Amino acid sequence: MTPRIEVVGIDSLVLRLFDQIDEDNMPWMLAASQRVRDAFGAALIDLVPSYTTLLVQYDLAQLDDQQARQYVRQALDGLQPAAAASARQHDIPVWYDPSVGPELQALGERSGLGVAGVIERHSTHLYQVFALGFAPGFAFLGLVDERLASPRLATPRKQVPAGSLGIADRQTAIYPLVSPGGWNLIGRSPVRLFDRELDGFSLWQPGDRVRFVPIERAEFIRLGGDDTPFQEASA
Repeated sequence: MTPRIEVVGIDSLVLRLFDQIDEDNMPWMLAASQRVRDAFGAALIDLVPSYTTLLVQYDLAQLDDQQARQYVRQALDGLQPAAAASARQHDIPVWYDPSVGPELQALGERSGLGVAGVIERHSTHLYQVFALGFAPGFAFLGLVDERLASPRLATPRKQVPAGSLGIADRQTAIYPLVSPGGWNLIGRSPVRLFDRELDGFSLWQPGDRVRFVPIERAEFIRLGGDDTPFQEASA
């Protein structure tokens, strides 16, 4: 790991810790996040972790660029990865079905695994939350099995139902709200991911771990899920 500090704004720096996305990055990212928070204290306005970087926004009334860089270097001095035991785990129920996951059947055929094989491969892996973004409560999770990796749709959909579970490349995610999107949909979850009553408004945070638990339609409905079959939005 060879960290680099990059200027991205008059009051913002990006700390680039890695160049490649990897599940092994996260303990280092979490440790760096906490050390940066401690170093900047009240001068920190925002800290946004991602796959390989930390965006650090600071108060110009308290720090200049050189002081901010010094705080970042201070945070990295003697850095050690965070303990894996500190990560929260979420078991998320999912109804995997072609009626709500229009790409499930095609993914089963393309991968050679069949629908049952796709469900098994997707639900047996423990995923990491790499970052939050795109929409409130939208978590980028990874990494999916290479046989399940799928490019984004050539034309994004105008409307994806809330709770839809999708795959894009080697990432997977649940749409927390009705929104546009171009991920390959394979199922739907009844879990509420964005709520103003939650800490940070989101069920999960970077560093958390997620396992998807297959459920039947009846259980999905009992948990409050909407089983309306997916339909492409009209023009």
